[in-house]
Amino acid sequence: MGKKLNAITNDLKEFIEQQKIFFVGTAANEGRVNISPKGTDSFRVLEKNKIVWLNLTGSGNETAAHLIKNNRMTIMFCAFEDKPLILRLYGIAQIYHHENEKFQQYINLFPKNAGVRQIIEMDVDLVQTSCGFAVPFMDFNKERTTLNNWATKQGKEKIKEYWKKKNNTSIDGYKTK
Repeated sequence: MGKKLNAITNDLKEFIEQQKIFFVGTAANEGRVNISPKGTDSFRVLEKNKIVWLNLTGSGNETAAHLIKNNRMTIMFCAFEDKPLILRLYGIAQIYHHENEKFQQYINLFPKNAGVRQIIEMDVDLVQTSCGFAVPFMDFNKERTTLNNWATKQGKEKIKEYWKKKNNTSIDGYKTK
């Protein structure tokens, strides 16, 4: 059944690379807890205790706001195909914006996506697996291209305007930068 590990094993790294979706959980010390689904080719295991992922433009920016207040993060992967498995990565995260050197260092690890808002780097301090026996089977159909198509159509300046209008403050009133 479940195990607690202090690092991402090679088998777990392979599992992560096969997944089409992951979920990110964050919370400030007060206010709402946020759980956000993430998709596309936006996650990389850099080392056994370090991961990065793309935070794409969305209707809100709770993750960024929470990381400023409290940089704890949990990431969960769930097997919807093949063998059952739930994988959680716990750790401390940093957020990097376009102007940050680390953003520039990491951006080329991913396919081009016009909707990239930030890159999140997390130092993993606990890896936990659990059975996933009750998680249903679901078939992957295809990636959605809607966000990237919309962001490409907007162009850099309109995306920046959107971020200022829609992504500067969390639902609890916390700033995102």
